[in-house]
Amino acid sequence: MKSCPSYGFLLVLLTLAASAQVSAAQVSPEVKDTADRLAGSVYTGPSMTTLRELSDGFGGRLSGSPAYNRAAEWAAARFRSYGIQNVRLEPFTMPSGWQRGTAHGEMLAPTARPLHVESLGWAPSTPAGGVKGEVILIDDVSADSIKSKADKLKGKIVILDTEKIFAEGWVKVLAAVMAAPRNLKDVGAVAMIFPDSAKNNVINATSLDWGGSMSALPGAELGMEDSALIRRLMDEGSVSIQFELSNKTSGQMQVNDVVAEIRGRELPDEWILIGAHLDSWDFGTGAEDNGTGSASVLEVARAVAALGKAPRRSIRFALWGGEEEGLLGSYAYVQAHLNEIGKCVAVLNTDNGSGHPKGWKVEGRKDLKEAMQPISDSLLKDIGGGGLSMEVTYDTDHGPFMLQGVPALDLWVDMKPYVELHHKSSDTYDKVDPVDFKAGSAIVVATAWVIAEDPKPIAGHIDHAAVAEIIKKDGLDQLLKEVGQWKP
Repeated sequence: MKSCPSYGFLLVLLTLAASAQVSAAQVSPEVKDTADRLAGSVYTGPSMTTLRELSDGFGGRLSGSPAYNRAAEWAAARFRSYGIQNVRLEPFTMPSGWQRGTAHGEMLAPTARPLHVESLGWAPSTPAGGVKGEVILIDDVSADSIKSKADKLKGKIVILDTEKIFAEGWVKVLAAVMAAPRNLKDVGAVAMIFPDSAKNNVINATSLDWGGSMSALPGAELGMEDSALIRRLMDEGSVSIQFELSNKTSGQMQVNDVVAEIRGRELPDEWILIGAHLDSWDFGTGAEDNGTGSASVLEVARAVAALGKAPRRSIRFALWGGEEEGLLGSYAYVQAHLNEIGKCVAVLNTDNGSGHPKGWKVEGRKDLKEAMQPISDSLLKDIGGGGLSMEVTYDTDHGPFMLQGVPALDLWVDMKPYVELHHKSSDTYDKVDPVDFKAGSAIVVATAWVIAEDPKPIAGHIDHAAVAEIIKKDGLDQLLKEVGQWKP
């Protein structure tokens, strides 16, 4: 290539252009210095004490439960204790109230033995004395398949073959699974069994509904080993079981999000939002899911408030309710604030536990990844969070903002510790690694400060068509349409 003078000239131009681009995108020394100080502050701050007060002090915080309501009041008081004056509880409505009661199950034939059972979330109680019947296995929960098996399903307790049902991914079949209790009830089935996938008959708290509505049919979760035993025995003949659930249910209930705001000094009407969900399931104390996220938001608020200097644009801090039932609190907030969502510059969400941090998920947006790259390279890489993932998710509270085209960042961490614990009775404070937990908070506060201080938004809002293109890649558009959170 030596004989081609245009090649060298082109290379020089490309090098100069790249240098200019990097130079223009660098974080200013003043902003970086403040971001570094904020990151250091959360490393030495009281977030572990905050987490312990939340998880040990209130325990499992099921949406709408007394424990959740007390935790929301506590969080609002904690924001105020940092000197933040604009703190409020913002209510939204859930269709049904539900609290877990007792559960008991046993195999009746071909042999008698106890079973490890718990109620599915938002499942009704069984009639007094429980339900009893022969077990039948189904591997297709589509309405047509259930209707075609009506004669076989009548009077039976239906166990779902979850391995086959979810073989193509939960997104594709979730709508059919959610409709299954009603369809099974219509053909005369008396109850439903959802086999768990955790070893040692450990139960993961969950619900088959999206939205916090009562299920049409009593439904129980069954331990993995018990489920496998029943499957083996069914290969040899009929199996009969019984179980009894006693839950506390109610009609519509009000649940509160907790929102605080530090007003910006120059662009107060523009805002970024740092959020996590306050609610949890009720087996453990919700330490990883999502006590760590909630404590991180509180710690970031404390650190920013303690600076004594307001950010350029406003920063809102939100602790959501109803996440476990379908992102209900964050979705309600977005709908209630549609008139100002255009002023939301970015949302930063943390709900993946306290695993070793990697960086941020940019939810499929190349423009956001490009905008974040200089921040990651010049600031976050040195504190262990320089990675950027293009993965698209709708499994936590950045989702409703993403649907409005808002630049959405979801904290990216090693989720192995989280997956082993969340929704289980073992999700407790002692499992949280304080160094990794605080590293995640440092990444959040440093990123938030840089975005809040930048005179220009980190990235633009994208339109409805662009959002549709992103969520279609993972098949999320159809699911979100069916649960009422997306209109094509």
